[in-house]
Amino acid sequence: MKVEKFKVLLYLKKSSPDKLGKTPIMGRITVNSTKVQFSCKLSCSLDLWNPRESRLNGKSLEAVEANKKIEKILLDIHSAFDSLVERKKPFDAEAVKNLFQGNMGAQITLLALLTRHIEELEARVGIDVAPTTLSTYVYTHRSLGKFIQKKFKTKDVAFGQLNEQFIREYQDSVLGEQGYAMQTVRHYLAILKKICKIAFKEGISEKLHFAYYKLPKQKETTPKALSRESFEKVRDLDIPQKRPSTRFTRDLFLFACYTGTAYADVIRITKENLFTDEEGSLWLKYARKKTDFRARVKLLPEAIALIEKYKDENRDTLFPWQSPEMVKANMKGLRVMADVKEPMTYHSGRHSFASLITLEEGVPIETISKMLGHGNIQMTQVYARVTPKKLFEDMDKLIEATSDFKLVL
Repeated sequence: MKVEKFKVLLYLKKSSPDKLGKTPIMGRITVNSTKVQFSCKLSCSLDLWNPRESRLNGKSLEAVEANKKIEKILLDIHSAFDSLVERKKPFDAEAVKNLFQGNMGAQITLLALLTRHIEELEARVGIDVAPTTLSTYVYTHRSLGKFIQKKFKTKDVAFGQLNEQFIREYQDSVLGEQGYAMQTVRHYLAILKKICKIAFKEGISEKLHFAYYKLPKQKETTPKALSRESFEKVRDLDIPQKRPSTRFTRDLFLFACYTGTAYADVIRITKENLFTDEEGSLWLKYARKKTDFRARVKLLPEAIALIEKYKDENRDTLFPWQSPEMVKANMKGLRVMADVKEPMTYHSGRHSFASLITLEEGVPIETISKMLGHGNIQMTQVYARVTPKKLFEDMDKLIEATSDFKLVL
């Protein structure tokens, strides 16, 4: 469709002043030969209205607030017009008005659709959705709401208002003004793209927004495994009896080093997760809370000793519960007390198991992947980086195996 004329005019309906003497602000949309009127749901004093600029004069609170709303109305009308043009189908002024006012088939907005998706995820938590996954969607909704409120001065936006600039400015906002790390930004942008894809599939959006927008590159971080020296410092640390909470955190951390269990798993595993094989060896088998993949590891004597240390027939779990906040605080104290130089968190135990306890001792990475409960070996490769000791040992084996080779030119 060829649009020869498109115009938006704002004017005062002087024949209908309200009780305060203010006059309603009206609008008229023109598309080619068709015209339609609409109410801006705003009013102002006659002496403040500037008909040439279609704005209120001055910098009074009334003028500033009204002009912001007028800017928003004009932006929405032009966004609706652009969306209709992209469809490449005939339309008139009435269609622009309907899309602008959100009357086209009970139009679902961006945050409304995201809210609906969150409600669907809530019903599946504990089945095929982890609580951490749900929280990421909730935080994305909160972050998008802040951005939309600041940019558009409204609580939500229609899909017809989205463009490439929207997602670029949102990325800058989350990184800069909202102060989130790049990894978090990647998650938020991925969810935004997913919601737009759902909108397109369901016919809510006429356009598949951000399909070709590339997410920022994921920063590859160095695994936080401890060196053998630091591990031994923590293991052999003499913690005073008057600090039982710190002693327990250290034991939980050592259990992670010996088994590769994450915090979310170590506080929930029970006696039902222990199995004895035909040779009498004790195994720990459990479904990971994060992914529901099954992890299985043959317990080292040190790990069995820790289980026995905290054994309590009146408790279902293998270990007492300790809050994540307490674990985090105690890990900081352990690092100082043991004089460990590298960063150390509870999750360092899982990394240390992958590289220090298993890989350095010659355990194949495929086996380590099963122990950690990973869905694919690429995930394990992030944890189990080849250490210098392992590299030297493997090179020595290679040199020994190829010692009889002869070079033929």
